Amino acid sequence: MSSNANKLNISSVTRRKFIKSTAAMSSLTLMPGAAFSLADKHFTIKKEVMSSKDQKSIIGGYGQWAAGLQKDPPEFSFRQQKYKNLDKWKDIALGKAKECVASPDTGSTPKAIIKNKYRFHDLDVEEVEWQLPYGRPTKAVVLKPANTKGKLPAILGLHDHAGLKYFGLRKIIRTSDKIHPLIELHQEDDYGGRAWANEIARKGYVVLVHDAFDFASRRVLIKNMTPIGWGAAKTAGLSDDDPENSDNIEKYNRWAGGHEDILSKSLFCAGTTWPGVFLSEDQRALDVLSARDDVDANRIGCAGLSGGGLRTVYLGGLDPRIKCAVAVGFMTTWKDFILTKSFTHTWMTYTPLLPKYLDFPEILGLRVPLPTMVLNNNEDQLYSLSEMKRADSILESVFKKAGSLDKYRCNFYPGKHKFDIKMQEDAFNWFDRWL
Repeated sequence: MSSNANKLNISSVTRRKFIKSTAAMSSLTLMPGAAFSLADKHFTIKKEVMSSKDQKSIIGGYGQWAAGLQKDPPEFSFRQQKYKNLDKWKDIALGKAKECVASPDTGSTPKAIIKNKYRFHDLDVEEVEWQLPYGRPTKAVVLKPANTKGKLPAILGLHDHAGLKYFGLRKIIRTSDKIHPLIELHQEDDYGGRAWANEIARKGYVVLVHDAFDFASRRVLIKNMTPIGWGAAKTAGLSDDDPENSDNIEKYNRWAGGHEDILSKSLFCAGTTWPGVFLSEDQRALDVLSARDDVDANRIGCAGLSGGGLRTVYLGGLDPRIKCAVAVGFMTTWKDFILTKSFTHTWMTYTPLLPKYLDFPEILGLRVPLPTMVLNNNEDQLYSLSEMKRADSILESVFKKAGSLDKYRCNFYPGKHKFDIKMQEDAFNWFDRWL
């Protein structure tokens, strides 16, 4: 969810409330220079001559110029005719992607400390944490079917953004019959009332969910903030010591949204990127999951909605240990961000210079020929439907050229931004098929 949401005085309770508030603005954006025929899953583009006054975008008359800076296909796209050998292409493209993402060094596999173990209904639960070279310990939860023995396939569950930065892993799990009302509302709104990590664990998987950078246990604490121009006003009434007060949580979420541009600028100045930090920290979680005695390290998948879908794109694309990936509610093209939709998204999305080399879906396409699923919603206001379909066409082309079209699937569903029960079941079946 965009950090701009709080500038519009929009509640951070759920992403879909923000979507509703931006629907009017989104309907005003255009995709100038192209008309789309959507009778088929794969559309055709018809060039049209348009006057400059018709070429509207979220950056005004500069939109077409900016969009034109990106070649199609980009320099290291597998769609380029010059790339014939899959392995040679991957060496080149992966190297450039990793260079642009610029992940910081987070060390080797961290030592996971078990803080608590118990049974919740039919699942065994472990609360664990590990220490990275910076920040507070990362908290995580491991779920698996009760009384299971031997090695199981595993899923790294990647939680969403949703403007709820006070929370992290708790957004997609349940470990008690009593849950925070904001979590209950969020799961009802975006997940069909289910904790999807629990649901797939019940199907025979070890599932690990951890707090991502700048969320929950990894969030920025007010007490550690240096006072800056807007600090006093924005932090008024916030407390690090009253963690479960709903009013305090909502205040924190609004403040944290506005803080994202500052944090992102600081990361750029440090020589890294937000996707790079996500990737590195998610890889350490993957290390922890892979090292478990009850996990078959050759059968690990990852999935997530929205911000979790974004993390799936980068982790699934750049780490081949993810044998099956499902990206939900986060797939489009760089052109969509340039012309119409960057304002609906967090700073966590962008890797400077990478669009010169790969289109956005091709980041996930770096994992070809490993099994890959993308789930989209037709009325998702965070993206343009035409560009979601273009992204599908790009990924299909990559997998087809690699001779692995059976390893790729993209589904479109009616409705807004979500990972509902039908979508979850399709994702679970995909994991069952390949893991």
